[in-house]
Amino acid sequence: MINMTSTTQEVFRDSVATITKEGKRNFINPKKPKGRLYNLRTWFSVFYLVVFFTLPFLKLHGEPLLMLNIMERKFIIFGMIFWPQDFFIFGIAMLCFIVFVILFTVAFGRIFCGWACPQTIFMEMLFRKIEYWIDGDSSQQKLLRKMPWNAEKIRKRTIKFLIFFALSFIIANFFLAYIIGMDQLLKDISQPLQNLGTFFSLLIFSTIFFFVYWWFREQVCIVVCPYGRLQGVLLDKNSIVVAYDYLRGEPRGKIKKSATAGTQDHKSGCADCKSGGCNTALAKLEDLQPVPVLGDCVDCGACVRVCPTGIDIRNGTQLECINCTACIDACDAIMLSVQRPPGLIRYASENSISDSKQLRFGKRLKGYTGVLSLLLILLVVLLASRTDLDARLMRTAGMTYTSMPDGRVSNLYNLKLANKTHEDIPVTLKLENIPGEISLVNSSNSLVKKEDYSSLQFFVKLNRASLKGWKTELVIGLYGPEGKIKTIRANFIGPEIYN
Repeated sequence: MINMTSTTQEVFRDSVATITKEGKRNFINPKKPKGRLYNLRTWFSVFYLVVFFTLPFLKLHGEPLLMLNIMERKFIIFGMIFWPQDFFIFGIAMLCFIVFVILFTVAFGRIFCGWACPQTIFMEMLFRKIEYWIDGDSSQQKLLRKMPWNAEKIRKRTIKFLIFFALSFIIANFFLAYIIGMDQLLKDISQPLQNLGTFFSLLIFSTIFFFVYWWFREQVCIVVCPYGRLQGVLLDKNSIVVAYDYLRGEPRGKIKKSATAGTQDHKSGCADCKSGGCNTALAKLEDLQPVPVLGDCVDCGACVRVCPTGIDIRNGTQLECINCTACIDACDAIMLSVQRPPGLIRYASENSISDSKQLRFGKRLKGYTGVLSLLLILLVVLLASRTDLDARLMRTAGMTYTSMPDGRVSNLYNLKLANKTHEDIPVTLKLENIPGEISLVNSSNSLVKKEDYSSLQFFVKLNRASLKGWKTELVIGLYGPEGKIKTIRANFIGPEIYN
């Protein structure tokens, strides 16, 4: 491990870079990164943003490809409609997602945060690039922050404010489109006074996004997001993270031009040498302290200057690290410039650095994989067995049975139907285990409209001879145009039968 003998070297464990010693906000102005991994992240971000801004316009069967309408409790995921009756499927899907996050973190650390998290994508690959274009690189941004409010600062701040808020407003619109659908959004914003709910929602979302990307920034990852704290529990010595190879890099130090640097240091620092009265045999190199053998880290600080959360990766894995790989590109560039092999900072595990071990499929990975596999199988079974028409049958509350003039007994039932398809479904009901009659109260309600709820009220009329006591089980078949959809069971209440 890195030998840290001084208490001041571990001060990073007691503070965060975004807060000053006085407790005030310390804005991080990272140097603009460049390199192979940053270029890969840029291309991935372009694809990500294209998908984000295109998906709300895509439709399947006349409906959005993806919509999560919380207010109307209607969810469409790749053409499949889910209603509150399918909430248990969402529960299983969320469990699958949580276990996947755990498994992925155990194996690959916080790579999602650096490459696919919306906060990182928008902040580092959109807003930060615009900031570099307007304010300049890190040093220019710091100078601008300290600059008095003159014409240049007002002009730059105004341009950045307007662009940042415009982008926040656009993102808010698309965010809302994923909730209510793009068609409904365009309709609402064309008549804002008639749709104040949508108007105020856009205003709130725009303000939140603007606040995050203008002021709060990396604090979202450090303070708000629980994933940084979660990774501290999940990571082990085999997890792949952005890591500093301390065995190769330590002890760190500046590059010296020659091995006689110690002699020059002695001459420049010795008062007797300057006066000509020093008795030290400077010509004998064996009498001098040997120059220590330094590691590959030249202590340039490039990895710190490009970090968007302001940490020093050489201190090891930290909560603030989002695995954005900016430090890898910066360090590789320095290594190549001093003619040393790249990879001093790289994707690696603690064991791969200390013991040269590769990632092993250990007990934790096997356990998480097993649990995830079982949950995925259960999710697939639930999706495969999910019916297009959900039905819930109940006897009408407050009523028992009715004796009819012809001697038969009738019960009144309410059938709640939810059509999860994109087509209207006409339904019919048939008694399947006992002779009798089903009479609809209103036959026009037998058509269940697409993506809608419907209530069907009907009487079941049975002969007294068919009753098996005061409670008789009914088996009712629910049929559609293509045959039987599902079987419904209910209890029929009748008079007590005495032998």
